Amino acid sequence: MWTVDEHLADVLAAVSPLEPIELQLPDAQDCVLVEDVTVPVALPPFDNSSMDGYAVRVADVAGASEEFPAVLTVIGDVVAGAGALPEVGPGQAARIMTGAPLPPGAEAVVPVEWTDGGTGAEAGATGTMRPASTAPEGAAGEVRVHRPAEARAHVRARGSDVKAGELALAAGTVLGPPQIALLAAIGRGSVRVHPRPRVVVLSTGSELAQPGEPLKEGQIYDSNSFALAAAARDAGALAYRVGAVADDAESLRAAIEDQLVRADLLVTTGGVSVGAYDVVKEALTADGEVDFRRLAMQPGKPQGFGMIGPDHTPLLALPGNPVSSYVSFELFVRPAIRALMGLGDQPDERRPWLRAAVAGDRVLSSPAGRRQFLRGTYDAGAGTVTPVGGAGSHLIAALAHADALLVVPEEVTEVKPGTELEVVLLG
Repeated sequence: MWTVDEHLADVLAAVSPLEPIELQLPDAQDCVLVEDVTVPVALPPFDNSSMDGYAVRVADVAGASEEFPAVLTVIGDVVAGAGALPEVGPGQAARIMTGAPLPPGAEAVVPVEWTDGGTGAEAGATGTMRPASTAPEGAAGEVRVHRPAEARAHVRARGSDVKAGELALAAGTVLGPPQIALLAAIGRGSVRVHPRPRVVVLSTGSELAQPGEPLKEGQIYDSNSFALAAAARDAGALAYRVGAVADDAESLRAAIEDQLVRADLLVTTGGVSVGAYDVVKEALTADGEVDFRRLAMQPGKPQGFGMIGPDHTPLLALPGNPVSSYVSFELFVRPAIRALMGLGDQPDERRPWLRAAVAGDRVLSSPAGRRQFLRGTYDAGAGTVTPVGGAGSHLIAALAHADALLVVPEEVTEVKPGTELEVVLLG
């Protein structure tokens, strides 16, 4: 038998990051940057106001108070995106909006709340600017300022976020929403990344019906392809689910050949054991490209892996029982997807592993010589994990209520309550 670690190492040794391509920002989300990105222009590119208020000279508002406000002449409006700017001279102020450039001559911004808003309100009243659309005269006349302001007050300095020439994002960065925002802010419309891998998921079994259809005698619904396609998307891939293929080797070979054109990774589920109708094994063993092996694990003992087709596309053949299939995905397919994305050498990109005490009042058994993966719920506050359901590989309802896998080592055959085990957190 192969160990779990040997099989995973064999898979990852054969999988390389996808070739980099240039993608527009909306398409680059969740992809991995392959080059350093430097800042071409400072952020912000000019001194600008952090408040709605009035751009003033410091000397003109020195000593201003509620009782003795500074009275300034309003010479115009400065709005975000403004081109030509009025120059603020002695005894003058310009209405300025958040994000608007600081006009020449101005040294600070006083928030509108420190003023009468240019409305002639009495001292102590809360200032509110009249909307420009309804009161154009608000940009002229006088404003009363009730507090002094220090130089550069409420002014965002040019380059206070990042300066031109600085490193914006390093190669290897995963592009989430904040990183996309930064790239857009510095003017990058596209970036060079490892693309998200295209993963094709294919279930096998003549007994499988599609959800929404009536079940015939002896049929069950195909849940594996839905579960694994969802898991592939969760791992960062573009997932394509193929309807169940009947237990016929020729049909399966044809289906796989059809899917190779759009697959960076193929995942099959079912048909990998030793039965007379295990067609995945029958269909893919003949050419020697896929190796079928037994692993010292439970669930998920039968596994297959190989490189198929003219482009040597990796294929992972997983067992058909729902829990076996999902556990196998987490252990082998998810790491392969992350490797294709360029994240294979980043341990923090894998599922979190930690140690937790087993809760409950029953002793758990585990087969000698096999690494067992039990489902459980993790309590972070208590530092415990509670088993959910039994060890059966068909217990999909228990899997749906689990958020962790308990890892029982190969040499352990009995786990008593309170025993510390390694735990893999899911999701």
